[in-house]
Amino acid sequence: MATKILVTGGTGYIGSHTVVELQQAGYEVVIIDNLSNSNRDVLKGIEAITGIAPVFVEGDCTDLDTLKKLFEQNPGIKGIINFAASKAVGESVQKPLLYYRNNLNTLINLLECMPQYGVKGIVFSSSCTVYGEPDVNPIDETAPIKPATSPYGNTKQISEEIITDYIHSGAPVKSIILRYFNPIGAHPSAKIGELPLGVPQNLVPYLTQAAAGIRKELTVFGNDYNTPDGSCIRDYIDVVDLAKAHVVAMRRMLDGEDTDSIEIFNLGTGRGVSVLELINAFEKATGVPVPHKIGSRREGDIEKIWAIPDKANNILGWTAEVPVEETLANAWRWQKSLEK
Repeated sequence: MATKILVTGGTGYIGSHTVVELQQAGYEVVIIDNLSNSNRDVLKGIEAITGIAPVFVEGDCTDLDTLKKLFEQNPGIKGIINFAASKAVGESVQKPLLYYRNNLNTLINLLECMPQYGVKGIVFSSSCTVYGEPDVNPIDETAPIKPATSPYGNTKQISEEIITDYIHSGAPVKSIILRYFNPIGAHPSAKIGELPLGVPQNLVPYLTQAAAGIRKELTVFGNDYNTPDGSCIRDYIDVVDLAKAHVVAMRRMLDGEDTDSIEIFNLGTGRGVSVLELINAFEKATGVPVPHKIGSRREGDIEKIWAIPDKANNILGWTAEVPVEETLANAWRWQKSLEK
């Protein structure tokens, strides 16, 4: 009998790709999503890729009664992967209470339900933003946690502390915390991808919409940073590579009897790429120009950060494999599929 996994925010960008990888690895998946930043049609895309329609519950994880009803109606869930969080740095500066309410209440409710319904472990979607503006790059998991530069980043720091405190209290659960760097791209089938509602908050969907003529131009937030070309540097990781890391983490958490109750892994490529380099890589991969202009710096942005992913490579046996040009070509293929 297949192990049952709950994926919160499972119709979202990273969530949907992770559902695909879980199904292809033989897990049974239950999704809960309030569709606040996703679309029900994503379920069709998942089924088109895997041939399996996941169980879907439309609901909000900040409502404890909704979660309890889900666990009662879908007994036997052994693991949770939590993607039910608001995730745009800029928006979080404008709407901090929305971010604190959604991101923290969701996690607290999930943790409260786990022992009650026999859930063994939770994979938590964290972020490299917990490192703030690093003193040196690249960084591994021992880098100091810095004051957050945005409410979004702060919710990730607080969430990690909540998980740590809860397990330290003796709660009979495990957690693997995955600190993502910058996920981009789309499934190579072009059946699922990043589908923001309204104006995109993230770089690549805005870039592809600018290339497609949907947006007038992409604004690069600052070209006066202390980097080779003046634009911010990030570690861009293919979303399918990222999704596969969750499957490996889930397997380790549920099957590894002698693993620690809490483990933390950086998920990145180990390579820093600037915003301007990313634009050039897209144009090279697709042959399509990206209209763009230089704007002022954006509040909450970190100057440069990229990963040392050795711990994930060695302990999880996971490596980011997809080259950035291929990732960007997949993102463009997804953008073109939306216009059909």
